[in-house]
Amino acid sequence: DLARAGHVELCIYDAAGRLVKTLVNGSLAPGWNIGIPWTGLDEVGARVPSGVYFYRLVTADLTATKKMVLMK
Repeated sequence: DLARAGHVELCIYDAAGRLVKTLVNGSLAPGWNIGIPWTGLDEVGARVPSGVYFYRLVTADLTATKKMVLMK
């Protein structure tokens, strides 16, 4: 949940640290807690291979990076 309204950025990176997809880059309302689906596509709409990826969430109060696995 977002504690207060503000700018949110949620991006997916590959294991080499390259940006794969930006899922959110804008202002969101407080209390926002909806899931953001990633369909396994990159910025140009191409399917990315199975493997380890990282998502990075940046808000005014938090920067968090977590690992995830994409399996097809």
